[in-house]
Amino acid sequence: MHTRSADQSFPLKTSVVVIGGGIVGVTAALFLAERGVPVVLCEKGQIAGEQSSRNWGWIRKASRDERELPLMIESARLWSRIVSELDSDIGYGVRGTTYLCETDADIARHQDWLDKTKHFQLDSTLLSPSETDALLGRTGKRFKGALHTPSDATAEPRLAVPAMARRAAELGATILDNCAVRLIEREAGNVRSVVTERGEIACESVILAGGVWSRTFLENLDLDLPQLAVKSSVMRTSVAPEFISGTVGSERASLRRRQDGGYTVARSGAAEFQLIPAAFHHFAAFLPIIRERWRIMKIRAGSEFFGPLGRARWKADETSPFERVRVMDPEPDKKLLARVLSDAKVLHPQLADVTVAETWGGLIDVMPDELPVIDSPPGWQGLVLATGLSGHGFGIGPGVGLMAAQRVLGENMLVDASNFALARFNRKAAA
Repeated sequence: MHTRSADQSFPLKTSVVVIGGGIVGVTAALFLAERGVPVVLCEKGQIAGEQSSRNWGWIRKASRDERELPLMIESARLWSRIVSELDSDIGYGVRGTTYLCETDADIARHQDWLDKTKHFQLDSTLLSPSETDALLGRTGKRFKGALHTPSDATAEPRLAVPAMARRAAELGATILDNCAVRLIEREAGNVRSVVTERGEIACESVILAGGVWSRTFLENLDLDLPQLAVKSSVMRTSVAPEFISGTVGSERASLRRRQDGGYTVARSGAAEFQLIPAAFHHFAAFLPIIRERWRIMKIRAGSEFFGPLGRARWKADETSPFERVRVMDPEPDKKLLARVLSDAKVLHPQLADVTVAETWGGLIDVMPDELPVIDSPPGWQGLVLATGLSGHGFGIGPGVGLMAAQRVLGENMLVDASNFALARFNRKAAA
Protein backbone atom coordinates (compact mmCIF):
# COMPACT_ATOMS: atom_id res chain seq x y z
CA MET A 1 0.00 0.00 0.00
CA HIS A 2 1.34 3.42 -0.92
CA THR A 3 1.64 6.16 1.66
CA ARG A 4 -1.50 8.27 1.74
CA SER A 5 -1.41 12.03 1.97
CA ALA A 6 -1.87 13.70 5.37
CA ASP A 7 -3.43 16.73 3.64
CA GLN A 8 -7.02 16.83 4.91
CA SER A 9 -8.21 18.43 1.64
CA PHE A 10 -6.77 15.56 -0.39
CA PRO A 11 -9.48 13.02 -1.34
CA LEU A 12 -8.64 9.42 -0.50
CA LYS A 13 -11.49 7.98 -2.55
CA THR A 14 -13.73 8.94 -5.46
CA SER A 15 -15.63 7.33 -8.30
CA VAL A 16 -13.70 8.78 -11.27
CA VAL A 17 -10.26 10.38 -11.52
CA VAL A 18 -9.60 12.60 -14.53
CA ILE A 19 -5.94 13.06 -15.46
CA GLY A 20 -5.32 16.37 -17.20
CA GLY A 21 -6.74 19.87 -16.81
CA GLY A 22 -7.17 20.85 -20.44
CA ILE A 23 -10.49 21.31 -22.18
CA VAL A 24 -11.20 17.57 -22.48
CA GLY A 25 -10.40 16.73 -18.87
CA VAL A 26 -12.21 19.76 -17.49
CA THR A 27 -15.38 19.17 -19.52
CA ALA A 28 -15.34 15.46 -18.66
CA ALA A 29 -15.23 16.42 -14.98
CA LEU A 30 -17.96 19.01 -15.57
CA PHE A 31 -20.33 16.51 -17.19
CA LEU A 32 -19.67 13.92 -14.50
CA ALA A 33 -20.33 16.49 -11.77
CA GLU A 34 -23.57 17.49 -13.50
CA ARG A 35 -24.69 13.86 -13.11
CA GLY A 36 -23.77 13.81 -9.44
CA VAL A 37 -20.81 11.45 -9.96
CA PRO A 38 -17.93 11.97 -7.49
CA VAL A 39 -14.96 13.08 -9.60
CA VAL A 40 -11.44 14.31 -8.89
CA LEU A 41 -9.44 16.07 -11.59
CA CYS A 42 -5.66 15.96 -11.21
CA GLU A 43 -3.57 18.46 -13.19
CA LYS A 44 0.23 18.30 -12.92
CA GLY A 45 0.58 22.06 -13.40
CA GLN A 46 -2.14 24.65 -13.88
CA ILE A 47 -5.56 24.35 -15.48
CA ALA A 48 -5.30 24.95 -19.24
CA GLY A 49 -1.59 25.68 -18.87
CA GLU A 50 -0.66 24.06 -22.15
CA GLN A 51 -2.44 23.72 -25.50
CA SER A 52 -5.92 24.46 -24.18
CA SER A 53 -4.85 28.07 -23.57
CA ARG A 54 -2.39 28.30 -26.48
CA ASN A 55 -4.63 27.39 -29.41
CA TRP A 56 -6.20 29.79 -31.90
CA GLY A 57 -9.64 30.01 -30.27
CA TRP A 58 -11.61 28.69 -33.28
CA ILE A 59 -14.79 26.69 -32.71
CA ARG A 60 -15.44 25.59 -36.25
CA LYS A 61 -17.36 23.10 -38.32
CA ALA A 62 -15.93 24.50 -41.55
CA SER A 63 -13.46 22.29 -43.40
CA ARG A 64 -13.45 19.58 -40.74
CA ASP A 65 -12.85 15.94 -41.55
CA GLU A 66 -16.29 14.50 -42.27
CA ARG A 67 -15.60 11.68 -39.79
CA GLU A 68 -15.29 14.30 -37.06
CA LEU A 69 -18.19 16.51 -38.12
CA PRO A 70 -20.97 14.76 -36.14
CA LEU A 71 -18.90 15.23 -32.99
CA MET A 72 -18.22 18.89 -33.84
CA ILE A 73 -21.88 19.63 -34.51
CA GLU A 74 -22.76 18.28 -31.07
CA SER A 75 -19.79 20.09 -29.52
CA ALA A 76 -21.04 23.39 -30.92
CA ARG A 77 -24.34 22.83 -29.10
CA LEU A 78 -22.47 21.99 -25.91
CA TRP A 79 -20.39 25.17 -26.17
CA SER A 80 -23.54 27.28 -26.40
CA ARG A 81 -25.07 25.61 -23.37
CA ILE A 82 -21.93 25.63 -21.19
CA VAL A 83 -21.18 29.30 -21.88
CA SER A 84 -24.61 30.30 -20.56
CA GLU A 85 -23.75 28.73 -17.18
CA LEU A 86 -20.27 30.21 -16.63
CA ASP A 87 -19.41 32.88 -14.07
CA SER A 88 -17.54 35.17 -16.47
CA ASP A 89 -17.28 36.40 -20.05
CA ILE A 90 -14.95 34.12 -22.03
CA GLY A 91 -15.25 36.06 -25.28
CA TYR A 92 -17.54 33.48 -26.83
CA GLY A 93 -19.59 34.48 -29.84
CA VAL A 94 -21.02 33.09 -33.07
CA ARG A 95 -18.98 35.13 -35.54
CA GLY A 96 -18.35 32.88 -38.51
CA THR A 97 -15.40 31.19 -40.18
CA THR A 98 -14.11 32.22 -43.61
CA TYR A 99 -11.52 30.29 -45.63
CA LEU A 100 -10.13 32.44 -48.42
CA CYS A 101 -9.50 31.01 -51.89
CA GLU A 102 -6.53 32.42 -53.81
CA THR A 103 -6.40 29.74 -56.50
CA ASP A 104 -8.73 27.54 -58.50
CA ALA A 105 -7.34 24.60 -56.53
CA ASP A 106 -8.58 26.27 -53.31
CA ILE A 107 -12.05 26.62 -54.82
CA ALA A 108 -12.04 22.98 -55.95
CA ARG A 109 -10.91 21.72 -52.54
CA HIS A 110 -13.62 23.59 -50.67
CA GLN A 111 -16.28 22.59 -53.20
CA ASP A 112 -15.25 18.97 -52.73
CA TRP A 113 -15.67 19.37 -48.96
CA LEU A 114 -19.12 20.91 -49.46
CA ASP A 115 -20.14 18.02 -51.71
CA LYS A 116 -18.94 15.40 -49.21
CA THR A 117 -20.65 17.05 -46.24
CA LYS A 118 -23.90 18.29 -47.76
CA HIS A 119 -25.92 15.64 -45.90
CA PHE A 120 -25.02 17.43 -42.64
CA GLN A 121 -27.02 20.43 -43.88
CA LEU A 122 -24.51 23.00 -42.65
CA ASP A 123 -24.82 26.68 -43.45
CA SER A 124 -21.44 26.67 -45.27
CA THR A 125 -21.39 28.28 -48.73
CA LEU A 126 -18.86 29.29 -51.36
CA LEU A 127 -18.78 33.05 -51.76
CA SER A 128 -18.05 34.80 -55.05
CA PRO A 129 -15.14 37.26 -55.37
CA SER A 130 -17.44 40.23 -54.87
CA GLU A 131 -19.19 38.61 -51.90
CA THR A 132 -15.78 37.90 -50.36
CA ASP A 133 -14.77 41.54 -50.81
CA ALA A 134 -18.00 42.69 -49.19
CA LEU A 135 -17.42 40.41 -46.20
CA LEU A 136 -13.88 41.72 -45.74
CA GLY A 137 -14.88 45.34 -46.25
CA ARG A 138 -12.70 45.94 -49.28
CA THR A 139 -12.73 46.14 -53.06
CA GLY A 140 -10.58 44.79 -55.89
CA LYS A 141 -11.59 41.13 -55.99
CA ARG A 142 -8.26 40.03 -54.48
CA PHE A 143 -9.64 36.53 -53.86
CA LYS A 144 -11.36 34.01 -56.12
CA GLY A 145 -13.91 33.35 -53.38
CA ALA A 146 -14.21 31.94 -49.88
CA LEU A 147 -15.78 29.12 -47.91
CA HIS A 148 -17.98 30.86 -45.36
CA THR A 149 -19.73 29.28 -42.35
CA PRO A 150 -21.73 31.91 -40.42
CA SER A 151 -22.65 29.61 -37.50
CA ASP A 152 -19.07 28.94 -36.41
CA ALA A 153 -17.90 30.52 -33.17
CA THR A 154 -14.81 31.80 -31.37
CA ALA A 155 -13.75 32.23 -27.74
CA GLU A 156 -10.71 33.27 -25.74
CA PRO A 157 -8.76 30.09 -24.83
CA ARG A 158 -7.03 31.62 -21.82
CA LEU A 159 -10.40 32.42 -20.26
CA ALA A 160 -12.60 29.52 -21.38
CA VAL A 161 -11.23 26.39 -19.69
CA PRO A 162 -10.49 27.97 -16.27
CA ALA A 163 -14.10 29.23 -16.22
CA MET A 164 -15.32 25.72 -17.06
CA ALA A 165 -13.18 24.31 -14.24
CA ARG A 166 -14.76 26.75 -11.79
CA ARG A 167 -18.19 25.61 -12.97
CA ALA A 168 -17.24 21.96 -12.46
CA ALA A 169 -16.07 22.78 -8.92
CA GLU A 170 -19.35 24.56 -8.21
CA LEU A 171 -21.15 21.35 -9.14
CA GLY A 172 -19.03 19.25 -6.79
CA ALA A 173 -15.93 18.21 -8.75
CA THR A 174 -12.64 18.30 -6.85
CA ILE A 175 -9.99 20.15 -8.90
CA LEU A 176 -6.37 19.55 -7.86
CA ASP A 177 -3.68 21.54 -9.63
CA ASN A 178 0.04 20.93 -9.14
CA CYS A 179 -0.86 17.31 -8.48
CA ALA A 180 0.68 14.88 -10.96
CA VAL A 181 -0.64 11.34 -11.33
CA ARG A 182 2.29 8.94 -11.49
CA LEU A 183 0.61 5.58 -12.03
CA ILE A 184 -2.70 3.75 -12.29
CA GLU A 185 -3.01 0.69 -10.09
CA ARG A 186 -5.33 -2.15 -11.09
CA GLU A 187 -6.49 -5.47 -9.74
CA ALA A 188 -7.60 -8.38 -11.94
CA GLY A 189 -7.63 -6.03 -14.93
CA ASN A 190 -9.82 -3.43 -13.19
CA VAL A 191 -8.73 0.06 -12.23
CA ARG A 192 -8.28 0.23 -8.46
CA SER A 193 -6.60 3.59 -7.79
CA VAL A 194 -4.26 6.28 -9.01
CA VAL A 195 -1.00 7.14 -7.31
CA THR A 196 -0.31 10.87 -7.28
CA GLU A 197 2.67 12.80 -5.98
CA ARG A 198 0.52 13.64 -2.92
CA GLY A 199 -0.77 10.14 -2.28
CA GLU A 200 -3.14 7.46 -3.52
CA ILE A 201 -6.76 7.97 -4.54
CA ALA A 202 -8.98 4.89 -4.70
CA CYS A 203 -11.34 4.98 -7.68
CA GLU A 204 -13.36 2.83 -10.04
CA SER A 205 -12.51 4.62 -13.30
CA VAL A 206 -9.87 6.88 -14.80
CA ILE A 207 -10.12 9.23 -17.79
CA LEU A 208 -6.71 9.98 -19.28
CA ALA A 209 -6.91 13.39 -20.97
CA GLY A 210 -3.23 14.23 -20.83
CA GLY A 211 -2.75 15.80 -24.26
CA VAL A 212 0.85 15.41 -25.45
CA TRP A 213 1.71 13.64 -22.21
CA SER A 214 -0.73 10.76 -22.74
CA ARG A 215 1.67 8.60 -24.74
CA THR A 216 4.45 9.02 -22.17
CA PHE A 217 2.07 8.10 -19.35
CA LEU A 218 0.83 5.00 -21.20
CA GLU A 219 4.31 3.80 -22.19
CA ASN A 220 5.15 3.53 -18.51
CA LEU A 221 2.16 1.16 -18.21
CA ASP A 222 3.38 -0.88 -21.21
CA LEU A 223 0.56 0.49 -23.38
CA ASP A 224 1.22 1.63 -26.93
CA LEU A 225 -0.36 4.80 -28.35
CA PRO A 226 0.73 6.14 -31.78
CA GLN A 227 0.62 9.76 -30.70
CA LEU A 228 3.33 12.34 -31.27
CA ALA A 229 3.79 16.02 -30.48
CA VAL A 230 4.25 18.78 -33.01
CA LYS A 231 5.11 22.35 -32.07
CA SER A 232 2.92 25.17 -33.28
CA SER A 233 3.86 28.86 -33.14
CA VAL A 234 1.28 31.61 -32.60
CA MET A 235 1.22 35.36 -32.05
CA ARG A 236 -1.14 38.11 -31.04
CA THR A 237 -0.97 41.54 -32.58
CA SER A 238 -1.38 45.03 -31.25
CA VAL A 239 -4.83 46.62 -31.43
CA ALA A 240 -5.97 46.82 -35.05
CA PRO A 241 -9.02 47.82 -37.08
CA GLU A 242 -11.83 45.27 -37.05
CA PHE A 243 -12.45 44.18 -40.63
CA ILE A 244 -14.00 40.86 -39.60
CA SER A 245 -15.42 39.75 -36.26
CA GLY A 246 -14.70 36.03 -36.54
CA THR A 247 -11.91 34.05 -38.20
CA VAL A 248 -10.21 34.19 -41.59
CA GLY A 249 -8.14 31.27 -42.84
CA SER A 250 -5.77 30.99 -45.77
CA GLU A 251 -2.73 28.95 -46.71
CA ARG A 252 -0.29 31.72 -45.75
CA ALA A 253 -1.89 33.29 -42.68
CA SER A 254 -4.94 32.59 -40.54
CA LEU A 255 -6.31 34.95 -37.93
CA ARG A 256 -9.00 35.48 -35.30
CA ARG A 257 -10.34 38.75 -34.00
CA ARG A 258 -9.59 38.91 -30.26
CA GLN A 259 -11.54 40.34 -27.38
CA ASP A 260 -8.64 42.75 -26.66
CA GLY A 261 -8.87 44.35 -30.11
CA GLY A 262 -5.93 42.58 -31.71
CA TYR A 263 -5.72 39.40 -33.76
CA THR A 264 -4.39 35.92 -33.07
CA VAL A 265 -2.30 35.02 -36.13
CA ALA A 266 -0.67 31.74 -37.20
CA ARG A 267 -0.15 29.51 -40.22
CA SER A 268 -2.20 26.34 -40.60
CA GLY A 269 -0.17 23.15 -40.81
CA ALA A 270 3.17 24.91 -40.24
CA ALA A 271 4.46 22.83 -37.37
CA GLU A 272 7.73 21.47 -36.07
CA PHE A 273 7.85 17.67 -35.86
CA GLN A 274 10.22 16.84 -33.01
CA LEU A 275 12.34 13.73 -33.23
CA ILE A 276 12.08 11.71 -30.01
CA PRO A 277 12.33 7.92 -29.54
CA ALA A 278 8.59 7.49 -30.13
CA ALA A 279 8.92 9.31 -33.48
CA PHE A 280 11.05 6.47 -34.81
CA HIS A 281 8.71 3.84 -33.39
CA HIS A 282 5.63 5.44 -35.04
CA PHE A 283 7.33 7.03 -38.06
CA ALA A 284 5.64 4.83 -40.67
CA ALA A 285 2.19 5.66 -39.34
CA PHE A 286 2.89 9.40 -39.65
CA LEU A 287 4.42 9.32 -43.13
CA PRO A 288 1.19 10.43 -44.87
CA ILE A 289 1.04 13.64 -42.78
CA ILE A 290 4.72 14.36 -43.35
CA ARG A 291 4.43 13.83 -47.10
CA GLU A 292 1.36 16.05 -47.34
CA ARG A 293 2.94 18.91 -45.44
CA TRP A 294 6.64 18.57 -46.11
CA ARG A 295 6.86 22.10 -47.54
CA ILE A 296 5.63 23.73 -44.34
CA MET A 297 6.55 21.17 -41.65
CA LYS A 298 10.00 21.16 -40.08
CA ILE A 299 11.59 18.01 -38.68
CA ARG A 300 14.03 18.79 -35.90
CA ALA A 301 16.34 16.70 -33.76
CA GLY A 302 17.57 18.26 -30.56
CA SER A 303 17.52 18.14 -26.80
CA GLU A 304 13.86 17.02 -26.90
CA PHE A 305 15.14 13.49 -27.69
CA PHE A 306 16.13 13.15 -24.04
CA GLY A 307 13.44 15.51 -22.74
CA PRO A 308 10.23 14.89 -20.81
CA LEU A 309 8.39 13.38 -23.80
CA GLY A 310 11.24 11.00 -24.52
CA ARG A 311 11.34 7.40 -23.34
CA ALA A 312 11.22 7.17 -19.54
CA ARG A 313 10.31 4.71 -16.81
CA TRP A 314 9.38 5.41 -13.21
CA LYS A 315 7.71 3.73 -10.24
CA ALA A 316 4.98 4.92 -7.90
CA ASP A 317 7.49 6.24 -5.36
CA GLU A 318 9.69 7.96 -7.95
CA THR A 319 9.46 11.46 -9.43
CA SER A 320 7.70 11.36 -12.81
CA PRO A 321 8.34 13.50 -15.91
CA PHE A 322 5.08 15.31 -15.10
CA GLU A 323 6.60 16.70 -11.92
CA ARG A 324 9.86 17.73 -13.56
CA VAL A 325 8.01 19.78 -16.21
CA ARG A 326 4.78 21.21 -14.82
CA VAL A 327 3.95 23.30 -17.89
CA MET A 328 5.39 22.64 -21.33
CA ASP A 329 6.36 26.05 -22.73
CA PRO A 330 8.23 25.60 -26.03
CA GLU A 331 9.97 28.48 -27.78
CA PRO A 332 7.96 29.78 -30.75
CA ASP A 333 9.49 29.95 -34.22
CA LYS A 334 9.84 33.72 -34.43
CA LYS A 335 11.25 33.68 -37.97
CA LEU A 336 8.19 31.77 -39.15
CA LEU A 337 5.88 34.17 -37.33
CA ALA A 338 7.57 37.17 -38.91
CA ARG A 339 6.87 35.70 -42.35
CA VAL A 340 3.29 34.90 -41.38
CA LEU A 341 2.64 38.45 -40.19
CA SER A 342 4.16 39.83 -43.38
CA ASP A 343 1.86 37.59 -45.44
CA ALA A 344 -1.13 38.62 -43.31
CA LYS A 345 -0.43 42.26 -44.09
CA VAL A 346 -0.30 41.49 -47.81
CA LEU A 347 -3.59 39.60 -47.64
CA HIS A 348 -5.28 42.18 -45.40
CA PRO A 349 -4.16 45.80 -45.91
CA GLN A 350 -6.12 46.76 -42.78
CA LEU A 351 -3.28 45.16 -40.78
CA ALA A 352 -0.55 47.31 -42.32
CA ASP A 353 0.34 49.08 -39.06
CA VAL A 354 0.03 46.21 -36.57
CA THR A 355 2.98 45.00 -34.54
CA VAL A 356 3.67 41.79 -32.63
CA ALA A 357 2.43 42.06 -29.05
CA GLU A 358 3.21 38.48 -27.92
CA THR A 359 4.40 35.18 -29.33
CA TRP A 360 4.12 31.68 -27.89
CA GLY A 361 4.57 28.04 -28.74
CA GLY A 362 2.41 25.04 -27.98
CA LEU A 363 2.64 21.27 -28.39
CA ILE A 364 -0.21 19.56 -30.21
CA ASP A 365 -1.05 15.88 -29.56
CA VAL A 366 -1.33 14.41 -33.06
CA MET A 367 -2.60 11.01 -34.22
CA PRO A 368 -1.68 9.49 -37.61
CA ASP A 369 -5.18 10.12 -39.02
CA GLU A 370 -5.63 13.38 -37.05
CA LEU A 371 -8.70 12.04 -35.24
CA PRO A 372 -8.92 11.67 -31.45
CA VAL A 373 -8.94 8.46 -29.46
CA ILE A 374 -11.93 7.95 -27.17
CA ASP A 375 -11.62 4.35 -26.08
CA SER A 376 -10.39 1.85 -23.48
CA PRO A 377 -7.24 -0.23 -24.02
CA PRO A 378 -7.71 -4.01 -23.87
CA GLY A 379 -7.24 -5.47 -20.41
CA TRP A 380 -7.80 -2.16 -18.62
CA GLN A 381 -11.37 -2.12 -17.40
CA GLY A 382 -12.24 1.34 -16.11
CA LEU A 383 -9.57 3.26 -18.06
CA VAL A 384 -10.79 5.60 -20.81
CA LEU A 385 -8.40 7.41 -23.15
CA ALA A 386 -9.50 10.82 -24.42
CA THR A 387 -6.54 12.22 -26.29
CA GLY A 388 -4.95 12.94 -29.68
CA LEU A 389 -7.17 15.87 -30.66
CA SER A 390 -4.62 16.81 -33.35
CA GLY A 391 -5.02 20.59 -33.30
CA HIS A 392 -8.83 20.45 -33.44
CA GLY A 393 -9.34 20.13 -29.72
CA PHE A 394 -10.63 23.53 -28.63
CA GLY A 395 -13.73 23.17 -30.78
CA ILE A 396 -14.48 19.49 -30.23
CA GLY A 397 -13.17 19.37 -26.66
CA PRO A 398 -16.57 19.45 -24.93
CA GLY A 399 -17.86 16.65 -27.14
CA VAL A 400 -14.81 14.50 -26.43
CA GLY A 401 -15.15 15.23 -22.71
CA LEU A 402 -18.80 14.21 -22.74
CA MET A 403 -18.09 11.00 -24.67
CA ALA A 404 -15.35 10.07 -22.21
CA ALA A 405 -17.78 10.60 -19.33
CA GLN A 406 -20.46 8.61 -21.13
CA ARG A 407 -18.07 5.71 -21.70
CA VAL A 408 -17.14 5.64 -18.02
CA LEU A 409 -20.82 5.60 -17.03
CA GLY A 410 -21.93 3.13 -19.70
CA GLU A 411 -24.31 5.67 -21.25
CA ASN A 412 -25.23 5.86 -24.92
CA MET A 413 -22.53 7.82 -26.69
CA LEU A 414 -23.06 11.32 -28.08
CA VAL A 415 -22.12 10.11 -31.58
CA ASP A 416 -20.87 6.91 -33.17
CA ALA A 417 -17.49 6.26 -31.55
CA SER A 418 -16.11 3.81 -34.12
CA ASN A 419 -13.94 6.46 -35.82
CA PHE A 420 -12.27 7.15 -32.47
CA ALA A 421 -11.48 3.54 -31.54
CA LEU A 422 -7.94 2.65 -30.49
CA ALA A 423 -8.10 -0.59 -32.50
CA ARG A 424 -8.16 1.33 -35.80
CA PHE A 425 -4.38 1.61 -35.69
CA ASN A 426 -3.94 -2.11 -35.15
CA ARG A 427 -6.19 -2.77 -38.16
CA LYS A 428 -4.02 -0.52 -40.29
CA ALA A 429 -0.86 -2.23 -39.08
CA ALA A 430 -2.27 -5.60 -40.04
CA ALA A 431 -3.46 -4.44 -43.48
